[in-house]
Amino acid sequence: MLELQRLRDDHAAALLEFEVTNREFFARTVLDRGDAYFERFEDRHAALLAEQEAGSCHFHVLTDDGAVLGRFNLVDVEDGSAELGFRVAERSAGRGLATLGVQRVIVLARDDYGLRQLTAGADRTNAASLAVLRRTGFVPVTETDHGIQHARDLR
Repeated sequence: MLELQRLRDDHAAALLEFEVTNREFFARTVLDRGDAYFERFEDRHAALLAEQEAGSCHFHVLTDDGAVLGRFNLVDVEDGSAELGFRVAERSAGRGLATLGVQRVIVLARDDYGLRQLTAGADRTNAASLAVLRRTGFVPVTETDHGIQHARDLR
């Protein structure tokens, strides 16, 4: 059963497996995390949980029977807004899971975290992410050398 869960300590092993398994797939459209990310994953995971506890970020995983299929994160939470980031496993791509995860995070952002606006960026060549943003109500606001910035009002 698909569940969107707030990131917890016990997600670490499944999350690392998700990242390692999909590293090459993700590197096709986003900057690679680098070897240090994987070598020091436990430290990084603990740091994410500390940021979440402090309220500056909200991290989520989409799971199915304990396996991580996607990540949906709200970072840089400040003054009622946050930046959305998401990624879905290669084996799950094209099945609507990114759209589902973003839709669920939007509800959490508004109803549980009290956010009023989200922003998100996507590389202009990443058609799948651009489509997810469009389907979930984000609109393009600016173009940069790094891609297209989008925004969505949650009010």
